Amino acid sequence: MKNLVKNLEPELIEAFASQLRGEIIKPTDTNYDDTRKIYNGMINKHPGLFVMCVDVADVIAAVNFGRDNNLLVAVRGGGHNGGGLGLCNDGLVIDLSGLKFVRVDTSNNTVRVGGGNLWGEVDHATHPFGLAVPAGIISSTGVGGLTLGGGVGHLSRKYGLTIDNLLEADMILADGSVVTVNANQNTDLFWAIRGGGGNFGIVTSFKFQAHPVKTVIGGPTLWPIEQTEEIMAWYHEFINNAPDELNGFIATMVIPGAPFPDFLHGNPYCGIVWCFTGSQKEFDELIQPAMGLNPVFAHVGEMPYPAIQTLFDGLLPPGLQWYWRADFFKELGSKVRAAHLKFGAQIPTPLSQMHLYPISGAASRVGSTDTPWAYRDAKYAGVIVGVDPDPDNAGKITNWCKDYWEALHPYSSGGAYSNFMMDEGQERVQASYKSNYQRLAKIKAKYDPNNLFKVNQNIKPNH
Repeated sequence: MKNLVKNLEPELIEAFASQLRGEIIKPTDTNYDDTRKIYNGMINKHPGLFVMCVDVADVIAAVNFGRDNNLLVAVRGGGHNGGGLGLCNDGLVIDLSGLKFVRVDTSNNTVRVGGGNLWGEVDHATHPFGLAVPAGIISSTGVGGLTLGGGVGHLSRKYGLTIDNLLEADMILADGSVVTVNANQNTDLFWAIRGGGGNFGIVTSFKFQAHPVKTVIGGPTLWPIEQTEEIMAWYHEFINNAPDELNGFIATMVIPGAPFPDFLHGNPYCGIVWCFTGSQKEFDELIQPAMGLNPVFAHVGEMPYPAIQTLFDGLLPPGLQWYWRADFFKELGSKVRAAHLKFGAQIPTPLSQMHLYPISGAASRVGSTDTPWAYRDAKYAGVIVGVDPDPDNAGKITNWCKDYWEALHPYSSGGAYSNFMMDEGQERVQASYKSNYQRLAKIKAKYDPNNLFKVNQNIKPNH
């Protein structure tokens, strides 16, 4: 039976607090309810204690306190995790939001980033140097969670996943020790954290390879939902033969309102959101076939890279209700396309949507065992999200999402991208790593034998 924070002597917590530069926040504190808010407003967990770390020493102290007092420990970076796995009930939350720094080294185009940074802060720091690190598509996403799970986004086809650009990390292990992991030091751990999630320790610093990206050509093209099957069949052939410089994820969505024109509002569409790192002339030639399919709306143009990373931020602020389901896919066959048409036409709320992110180009040219991210042969990472601001609609968006997923799952590759998963149990976690799971479980047993870091897509230690 786990000890609960509330069962600890107040003197013990006071002594712990005296070791910290950061603040501790208890349920009786006036800022407790605000502190426990995360991106997904559907999650309503009540931790026993928050440790708001401001440096590595605070993280070490928090890990030691949690371990020595047999507490349930959760680690929160950006708080974007769909399943709310940066929080726990009654236990200790180690919050990294105070560990923020971004240092750009133009001599080798590398970037060092704190464990608490958000991707928008990284983009802000790298953009003046004409550099970017491949990441996701929402700038308020945490660097730590996205990276440790893999990192799929606008630059995946050109420069690979975020983990393919991770050069080094500093970590606090379950025993409170500090290690640096890279291609030459602690190589087993370095392998494990490139997709294995937060199972192996707390990363306080990341070092990434950045790439020359200043502006991109991007934005959406939309077709009526009735054309979904036609657009998906065309897209599958097109994107898998396109040059690496072109990325485009396909979606079923409802247009919620501004900044889109009035005639689009409230209607379901099949869309493609493009991102191209080449010239306007090259893009115009490449995109001609898409324009030949007569989109009802096309708003694609040159923009600074941080602008495409923030394109959806305004529509998807923190605190909305979210329910997620996901799978990998190799094909978009007729039954898959038919399911997307059926459920795309039934989207229950304006912010609910489905995305298929291409895993081709550079992301597909890494071996399936080179990192724990096992689905390099998948063509798409698919995610369905039910989203709405109103808690009264939680059941509606959840049911639509589950039904959509159940219709597609028989045609999937069997596992899902861990960053797109809710808390779905061991079978789904194992399916997401395929044959890499056993290797991960052995590394877990070596570095976290008692499974201190278990509030995640958990890999159980294989003793």
